Amino acid sequence: MKRKICIVTGTRAEYGLLYWLMKRIKSDKELELQIIATGMHLSPEFGLTYKQIEKDGFEINEKIEMLLSADTPTAITKSIGLGVISFADAFDNLQPDVVVLLGDRFEIFAAAQSAMIMRIPIAHIHGGEITEGAIDDSIRHSITKMSQIHFTATEVYRKRVIQMGEHPKTVYNVGTLGIEGIKNTPLLSLKELSDYVGLKLKKYFLITLHPTTLQSSTAEEQIKILLNVLDKWKDYQLIFTKTNADTDGRNINRYIDNYVENNFNRARVFDSLGQVRYLSAIKHCEMVIGNSSSGLLEVPYFRKPTINIGIRQQGRLKADSVIDCDFNKKSIMKGMKKAFSPTFTKKIYQMPMVYGEGNTSEEIVNILKNMSLKSTMKQFYDIM
Repeated sequence: MKRKICIVTGTRAEYGLLYWLMKRIKSDKELELQIIATGMHLSPEFGLTYKQIEKDGFEINEKIEMLLSADTPTAITKSIGLGVISFADAFDNLQPDVVVLLGDRFEIFAAAQSAMIMRIPIAHIHGGEITEGAIDDSIRHSITKMSQIHFTATEVYRKRVIQMGEHPKTVYNVGTLGIEGIKNTPLLSLKELSDYVGLKLKKYFLITLHPTTLQSSTAEEQIKILLNVLDKWKDYQLIFTKTNADTDGRNINRYIDNYVENNFNRARVFDSLGQVRYLSAIKHCEMVIGNSSSGLLEVPYFRKPTINIGIRQQGRLKADSVIDCDFNKKSIMKGMKKAFSPTFTKKIYQMPMVYGEGNTSEEIVNILKNMSLKSTMKQFYDIM
């Protein structure tokens, strides 16, 4: 009998990371792939990206509507509650042998709660990381404690998961799925990307700014600062990707929409570029600007500079290509100028990779196939 592996995905970025793992599970004769799409995938506001999953040849077994039409803390809390209820029904229907969850979003938190109570083993990807400026930290660590199997991106993160009381035999340093995606994905030429974007691209910045969810009333101020800085770089084109469904995300998206409308000769904005176009945009850009985790995980592989603004990613391991900036004009301008310096460019091309070499999905599948999943009971592992 095939082992049933259930993948839960709620965002475009997360699906991009999971794609090659899903493909490998689907092609394995000993495994049965189950897919639950939820969150932003089902929202017209965020591009109905579940259609891309289906276009890629995957069958979605369950679609779970859980997003309320607001981005306040109250609405997101209620969305988690709706998710817990709906995941219970989905897991009851699918009867998976193990649920695979990636990261730290509230949609994934809802799935973890349901699976834990229903005594379904959880395999968690990207545990042990720290993002001190976002609520993600608390969610990520909570999912770690609800999970039986852990796939971390670095040895530092592996040791941190063990420090949280997880047995070393259940914690595996497999690198990041993002690197594998880059290595296996045929990317677009600059002309092909230009045709899609609707600009004849020459020199451009790729920008993604998410709310800093552990700070209150800062999203509007932060996007204003960033847009003001970008006004100083008139010779460069701009490609924006919108924020996720986080608290105050709509404020950021509204300002970006207005900015692009007033600067349409050099700027474009997208709900989702999709994995191939997003990676292609990284490949051809001058630098990536904002506070997305991709700036730390995937962008360094292309040896491109990342201007990492604010505290959202504070605590994560960073390659030498990442320039940390405060949320003020002077700091961001200084960081961007540094990214163009010959000394920094040379440093990028000589730096080691932090997050593995790109065989992550193979390692994960081998472990999922061979690991015992008979019980969800765990003992706290004390570090003596």
